Amino acid sequence: MLPANSIDRDRGQERAQPDGRPPQRRRVAPWADTVFSALTHGAAWLTLALLAGIIGSLLVGAAPAIKQFGLNFLITADWDPVQEKFGGLVMIYGTLMTSLIALLIAVPVSFGIALFLTELAPGWLRRPLGIAIELLAAVPSIVYGMWGLLVFGPILATYVQQPLQSLLGGVPYLGALVSGPPVGIGILSAGIILAIMIIPFIASVMRDVFEVTPAMLKESAYGLGSTTWEVVWKVVLPYTKTGVVGGIMLGLGRALGETMAVTFVIGNMNQLNSLSVFEAANSITSALANEFAEAGAGLHQASLIYLGLVLFFITFVVLAFSKVLLNKLKKNEGART
Repeated sequence: MLPANSIDRDRGQERAQPDGRPPQRRRVAPWADTVFSALTHGAAWLTLALLAGIIGSLLVGAAPAIKQFGLNFLITADWDPVQEKFGGLVMIYGTLMTSLIALLIAVPVSFGIALFLTELAPGWLRRPLGIAIELLAAVPSIVYGMWGLLVFGPILATYVQQPLQSLLGGVPYLGALVSGPPVGIGILSAGIILAIMIIPFIASVMRDVFEVTPAMLKESAYGLGSTTWEVVWKVVLPYTKTGVVGGIMLGLGRALGETMAVTFVIGNMNQLNSLSVFEAANSITSALANEFAEAGAGLHQASLIYLGLVLFFITFVVLAFSKVLLNKLKKNEGART
């Protein structure tokens, strides 16, 4: 018959040592920690190597355009492959404006959705409505683009642009904002489609962070006579502001990088005739999608890669700014506590 301590060890149990110290666990495979550490370190370094490789390839590919145009590429609106005159101002403007319009629409709508799901919706409606909103994120972007071009664009032109042109056509400055042919494609149309696409991401993040607010804080506020809006504004938002900012930045990154939906509805015109939100324009992603396959080796291809480098830089700046803002918010929360 085996001793009791042998049976315990066979079962993976260890008895306390005679001097009262905690039991020492037997390391069955001491090399496992080394392998695991090497794999995790390798994954981290692989990510950094891929990032460095992407930046390096962009710099090498864009070198002829950088040498030829320099920083003037960012403020020049000419885009003429025949004469090899290239400037990325139209694409940069289109990218930033469509993303800004998308945020201006998506953030309030997402906030309302998250507020309704967490505070106001009846129990039987919360789960189905939440699933329906999340399913919007699963719709392919090309479907959004086709729907925007064939369905939403004509509606926007007939019921929004034409009435606004009739109302504001003779008003200085305001008339210029709604000018352009009423065809339903342009910066505003692309911005609205992008807003519809990023609402599920922002709303889901906001809903999740609203739900982690301790119930005791909200119940205490309600007990003191606060309204639902006061509870959300003075209790929920201060407690979850870092998560809300993170969700907004997630949506902004999604909007900056969207390609197919924007390509369908922005108009793909490399000219900046006016500042009208209904004017056809172009974006960095749509220019790359439309022209890269047909661009010959030389300045045309290098200029397109230069546009990709600019988009990478814009995305990096946005993410860096969001990181700094989140760290600042966390420091302020730590100082208050």
